[in-house]
Amino acid sequence: METIIIIVFLAGYLAITLEHNLKIDKLIPALAMMAILWAIIALAHLDVFEVNAQLKELEPTHIEEILLHHLGKTAEILVFLLGAMTIVEIIDYFDGFATIKGYIKTRSKRKLLWIFSILAFILSAIIDNLTATIVLITILQKVIKDRETRLWFAGLIIINANAGGAWSPIGDVTTTMLWIAGKVEAGSLVVRVLVPSIFCMVVPTVIATRFKVFSGEVDMDEKVETSKSPYGPTMLYLGLGAIVFVPFFKTITHLPPYVGMMLSLAVVATFAEIYSNAKFAISSAVNEEHHESSHHSPVHSALTKIELPSILFFLGILLAVAALESLGILFTYAEQLNEAIPQTDIVVMLLGIGSAVIDNVPLVAASMGMFSEPMDDFLWHFIAYSAGTGGSMLIIGSAAGVVAMGMEKIDFFWYLKKIAWLAFVGFVAGGLCFIAMRDFLF
Repeated sequence: METIIIIVFLAGYLAITLEHNLKIDKLIPALAMMAILWAIIALAHLDVFEVNAQLKELEPTHIEEILLHHLGKTAEILVFLLGAMTIVEIIDYFDGFATIKGYIKTRSKRKLLWIFSILAFILSAIIDNLTATIVLITILQKVIKDRETRLWFAGLIIINANAGGAWSPIGDVTTTMLWIAGKVEAGSLVVRVLVPSIFCMVVPTVIATRFKVFSGEVDMDEKVETSKSPYGPTMLYLGLGAIVFVPFFKTITHLPPYVGMMLSLAVVATFAEIYSNAKFAISSAVNEEHHESSHHSPVHSALTKIELPSILFFLGILLAVAALESLGILFTYAEQLNEAIPQTDIVVMLLGIGSAVIDNVPLVAASMGMFSEPMDDFLWHFIAYSAGTGGSMLIIGSAAGVVAMGMEKIDFFWYLKKIAWLAFVGFVAGGLCFIAMRDFLF
């Protein structure tokens, strides 16, 4: 029966990996795989276990209890992501991200490369690497007219956005997973992964500045674009500040991060409603009037634009991996892997390279079930770095790469030939930096 379960999981995994070839959204095989795996466990009355992190052993439990446990942990991540996505969409409702373009004055391609690289690194740490990539490529399309030049800029944005997301608990889905699961603390993650992530950003960017494509100047419109809404800049700073506030809220209250995110969303939404002058027909008996006024609510508008397919994908893949964890398969596999490759650093680096081929979310979810090291062990920080930055090596290896591929129609093999080696150099440089800091500074 264990063989059947592994076959189902691998088949679902393969369908997710070949999403673009099969023309089937990855949420479909993720949800199907999750449901089938738990159905097999229930129908076959298989024994399920809970990992005791302190004793590093498996303890028997009931399927209802373990499923509810994993659903609760998954829901924490999903509710957190829903809140963050909604805040970002509210900022976009007021055209707040157009404010960023107003700061771009230079025509030099090299200076522009550094501006976009630094913006990608910082923004992705706040609003996550996927959203940061969308925002910056949208701005890039308005700043640089030549498509070939834009492709190179887009490639570096992908690398730097992924590097920026790796050191922040809110910068990438995988770091958020590790943070919410209690594997890392926000402060220690920043302290230990920030410098390696900077290396991962700076090394490829420095190399790229010597390329001919980044020499000279670009033609830019004299007209400086500003936010269409007078409240755009205010909502941008308020929204970003509200998201950054969440780790501090968790540190002070020791409550799960999604609680802080809901508070931040409530504050941002309040100002959004005030600024939009939305009028709700509370006392009116006319339904049409209520419907019409509700339509102008920025919160309602934002909720219609959030990425629900991504949320459902995370639900499916996290509970599917939880099924393997509950059966003890991941725990057993981790022990065998440690025996085969005693050097954990090599395992984690291979995990990072693997995340370029296979989605990093299930890889990190699997690693959380495989290893039972305590909170803030260097292993978890290295996993956060490797999974976050390794996906840059292929255009389909990260959410940032996939969205850039769609927005700029980047060819898979063009990226493999021109950008992949830069991403690999940055990944290795940051990895070596992490190992050196761990061994000699901490």
